[in-house]
Amino acid sequence: MTPEAQGRLKIGQPVGTIDIGSNSVRLVVYEGRTRTPVVMYNEKVLCGLGRNVALTGYLPEEAVVCALRALARFRTLCTLMHVGDVHVMATAAARDAVNGPEFLRLAEEACGVPIELLSGQREAYLSALGVVSGFHEADGVVGDLGGGSLELADIADMAPESGITLQLGGLALQDLSGGSKKKALKIVSKALAGAFTHVRRMKGRTFYAVGGTWRSLARLHQAQRNYPVHLMHGYRISPQDGQAFLDMVENADTQTLQAIESVSAARRPLLSYGALVMQELIKVGEPKEIVISALGVREGLLFERLDAEERGVDPLLAASENLNVLRSRSPQHCRELAGWIDRFMESYRGTPKIDGVKRLHHAACLLSDIGWRAHPDYRGDQGLASIGYAALSGVDHPGRAFLALTVFCRYEGMAAMERVDPRLKEIAGPDLLNHAMLLATLMRVAYPVSVAMEGVLPRTPLVAEGKNLMLTLPAGLQNLAHERLVNRMKQLGKATRLTPRIEVAGE
Repeated sequence: MTPEAQGRLKIGQPVGTIDIGSNSVRLVVYEGRTRTPVVMYNEKVLCGLGRNVALTGYLPEEAVVCALRALARFRTLCTLMHVGDVHVMATAAARDAVNGPEFLRLAEEACGVPIELLSGQREAYLSALGVVSGFHEADGVVGDLGGGSLELADIADMAPESGITLQLGGLALQDLSGGSKKKALKIVSKALAGAFTHVRRMKGRTFYAVGGTWRSLARLHQAQRNYPVHLMHGYRISPQDGQAFLDMVENADTQTLQAIESVSAARRPLLSYGALVMQELIKVGEPKEIVISALGVREGLLFERLDAEERGVDPLLAASENLNVLRSRSPQHCRELAGWIDRFMESYRGTPKIDGVKRLHHAACLLSDIGWRAHPDYRGDQGLASIGYAALSGVDHPGRAFLALTVFCRYEGMAAMERVDPRLKEIAGPDLLNHAMLLATLMRVAYPVSVAMEGVLPRTPLVAEGKNLMLTLPAGLQNLAHERLVNRMKQLGKATRLTPRIEVAGE
């Protein structure tokens, strides 16, 4: 009998989404229906259904054949992966084409499940809902750029408002402009002028950029900056930096774009159109920042199907708890560690005023035992890499760097920080960097006390009392006060400028 996979959560069958877009047809299978679904399998086929639809009104025959083959393959893949529910949706190309209804009939036969043809407003709503699912307290305007259209939707108080759709996708612009950037600019300017009310809602707020073309632009921007964290979700670009970068992309010749190795060959011809749309949005909308979202319509569709209680869960803490269950020696110990550190921080006057620091504390505690199965010499490095590239949402790049550096130092100690990539420390910034070292030093006291077992930390409180750092051990655990723990307390005393003391209750 084959043993059950231990590296997966016990949350039922996987769920799948198939997105029939203007540029690609994509299957994404998620581990299950959870607050932070993790991708088990992801495959796209670039069919170009939307190519020339803006000019001819019809889906290209060869693109239809390509899409139907992809859907038949995806049906087989879902069967092999024992996917429970498959949600299939079609967007701009299918809704705009004269032969769209006939294509959808054949597509349903190929994939074996009903297809939801999304209106532009519905697509904008789901894309915004995907952003809500992936960011902590998201607020701003979402722009989802596909091959056929651009959807804009406002998010206020974590709830998407009604959105609009504009025929400004890369393939549509390429067709309507005849390849002329000058003509494309006029098309974009006119469309945004007609949507001025929606565009101006982003003034002084965050603009969340969704879609493959904009992710490719962000990947190129990272390569240009030699940015060390090669993740798109939560990547921030300032409008000023963005304008200069986008101008470079927009005016680059085709051969230059074809040579960009960090971007797929199929995306490169559309980069300049995506850059042009973004540039005009920045000029008219005046956002305070551009933030890339790796989550959009597909994740919005899954998020919509959760109940209200699940939707209200913090995505960072949900994802961290899942990794805690899968990777730690004692999940309950990591939860107790969070409470132990909370108690100390409440007593310590040196706690910095950092927005959202408590949730970062809790996430770091849940992730703190992630490297225990690695060789002792490499636990810190594995923790750094695992958290740096984990499928976490609800955290920005400085917060992610904070979590990775905290766990690295929890294993390796403060001296090892010298060998960490300075670019990663720069992403965290001085306040979070210093706080990561303090939190790691606290963990380096907690682990010799508890040996990662539950039920110990609640009985061994650590608090700041005046000028003293007091660790209390209950009767029966006095032998824990050995040289290793004493040295760790000295390190913490140095970090907090408090005098370390260990006392046994009742003595």
